[in-house]
Amino acid sequence: MNKPEASIAIQVLPKVQGDEVLRVVDAVIAYIKSTGLNTYVGPFETTVEGDFDTLMQIIKECQLICIREGAPGVSSYIKISYNPTAGVYTIAQKVEKHHQ
Repeated sequence: MNKPEASIAIQVLPKVQGDEVLRVVDAVIAYIKSTGLNTYVGPFETTVEGDFDTLMQIIKECQLICIREGAPGVSSYIKISYNPTAGVYTIAQKVEKHHQ
């Protein structure tokens, strides 16, 4: 099995009120899913795996989506696992054993 070069976990917190938070976050998740990369949506963050440069572009675009969706600002929490030589553990390797 080929391991991805990197994985990220991203949590965006758009500076909007009430249910608007869910609407903006849903727009970000829809974008992430549209990339075609392997994605896992959790209750607090979304994990994506792929090549490092693509993932860095995704992080940037997530911020911009929040602003385009009407948030005056956004805070994000990002986790990055990167190993260009050996790859990183896949999402499946990390979570499948807990969902059986």
